[in-house]
Amino acid sequence: MARTTPAKKALRSLTWLVVIVAALIAANGASVAFSNGSWTPKLALDLEGGTQIILAPQLESGATVSAEQLDQAVAIIRQRIDASGVSEPEINTQGSQNIVVSIPGTPDQETLNRIESSAKLEFRPVLVTDAAATSAVGADGLPVSPSPSDPNAAPLEATPSISPTNASDLNYITPALLDQFTNFDCGTIDSLSLNTAPTDQPIVTCDATGAAKFILGPVEVEGANITNASAGLVPNAQGAVTNVWGVNLEFDGTGTTQFAEVTTRLNGLTGAQNQFAIVLDGRVITAPASNAIITDGKAQITGSFTQDSSKALADQLKFGALPIGFQVQSSDIISATLGSSQLQGGLLAGLIGLILVVVYSIFQYRMLGLVTIASLVIAAGITYLVVTYLSSNEGYRLSLAGVAGLIVAIGITADSFIVYFERIRDELRDGRILGSAIEAGWKRAVRTILASDAVNFLAAAILFILAVGNVRGFALTLGITTIVDLIVVSLFTHPLLQLIGRTRFFSEGHKASGLDPRALGAVYRGRATFRVQDLPVGKVSSSSREAIKRQTIAERKAAERAGTTSSSTGKDS
Repeated sequence: MARTTPAKKALRSLTWLVVIVAALIAANGASVAFSNGSWTPKLALDLEGGTQIILAPQLESGATVSAEQLDQAVAIIRQRIDASGVSEPEINTQGSQNIVVSIPGTPDQETLNRIESSAKLEFRPVLVTDAAATSAVGADGLPVSPSPSDPNAAPLEATPSISPTNASDLNYITPALLDQFTNFDCGTIDSLSLNTAPTDQPIVTCDATGAAKFILGPVEVEGANITNASAGLVPNAQGAVTNVWGVNLEFDGTGTTQFAEVTTRLNGLTGAQNQFAIVLDGRVITAPASNAIITDGKAQITGSFTQDSSKALADQLKFGALPIGFQVQSSDIISATLGSSQLQGGLLAGLIGLILVVVYSIFQYRMLGLVTIASLVIAAGITYLVVTYLSSNEGYRLSLAGVAGLIVAIGITADSFIVYFERIRDELRDGRILGSAIEAGWKRAVRTILASDAVNFLAAAILFILAVGNVRGFALTLGITTIVDLIVVSLFTHPLLQLIGRTRFFSEGHKASGLDPRALGAVYRGRATFRVQDLPVGKVSSSSREAIKRQTIAERKAAERAGTTSSSTGKDS
């Protein structure tokens, strides 16, 4: 016997569901096998504990830090941590100066480096260096080649007799400064607090590896003037993408003006003076040569970059612009603030809610309630796989707020089933047979389900974008479960009803099926019996039309002889 079209559609939908579940299982398996993933979600700070780092500001003697500077620093440090993929961090101010950063679990060294590199980002011109340039900067989209650096580009022996006229003026270099440069030990740089050095004076410093020394001029562009930094492949002069990695910079209005002035001056210089240094935490992270005058605020740094090193530099530039410098005051392991007992309490609340939904479904819908239970199990499985994958690959951690989002999802998912089941019952009451009622009920229910889930997802998306901390965890799980609800009701609940609606138990309206036409007060009650209604002679209710269609010729003749419109008129039985 050939399957009907609804049955074929149902099997196709169930096949897609199996594919989705299999893909999620495979993705999690690959994470476990190749990326140190886990089959269980990682827990957030409130449930597992983690690492607490206290940052203290580095200030010049007599200087103070303002609340505005602290708030800005908190926002930038949060961006740094978010960029590393760490979820559910807690970043707050302590007193009027310190910043407390709490991260769940044990953070990797890269994340710690992001936090501990808590200095002001500065652009300073290079006056002297003992190393060759390894990168260059040019107009956006145009790759440039590095130019050699010469530590003896200009005579340094004479004591300056006139004041410097610009930041690249070698008159800044006094014999004392040159002697300091010659005898400078890069191993002592951490003790010098160079990130608090005056911005209008030159400094002697080293690169991040300690292999190169520099004399740098005064600060000309602040890191706060960078609006964006990204890593990408560099196109050639014809616009074709090459295999060379670079870092793209964008400045705000102030930075654009300042950077244009710098590149205009540097472009006319040679040797070391053609370079400008990007300084973070008192160290030079890169010192590219200037090969173009950049007036549009868009620059590109190229050199011996890999994909990872270019991304690391872009992150440093994008998230390094703190208004003040910080140093790590302490780093400690902290215990969970809520602990396993609170997690168990949250899970118990979810279990109680689930049990109540199951009891209500069985009481209200009899055997049809088993479809609700099966759908909830499928939804829970998919949600668990998605959360576990995000935990292993995107740094997501499940907090108590996230658990609350999962508990709320039970009600959202159950609500979709109730809407669908009630639409089917309405169609049965109007006299449709079960197969027709399932299809007509779905067409009516799906619009309501889509509208409801769209509102829930929009609320979750707005909350995720605007909120911070644990609230984002709630929004994320709420958004995930809303999408899962649509998948389950479309690819499991509806197809399953299409299939069981063809079974004798449900199609004949068994009393325990939850779809008994007599119990629902349907017009057509099966086996050629109809509900009768009190109506004026000659009037036919809309709910009786189905009954009229189902009358045999003999029944119609009998009705005509009785002088009634149809056998459906009379008193309710």
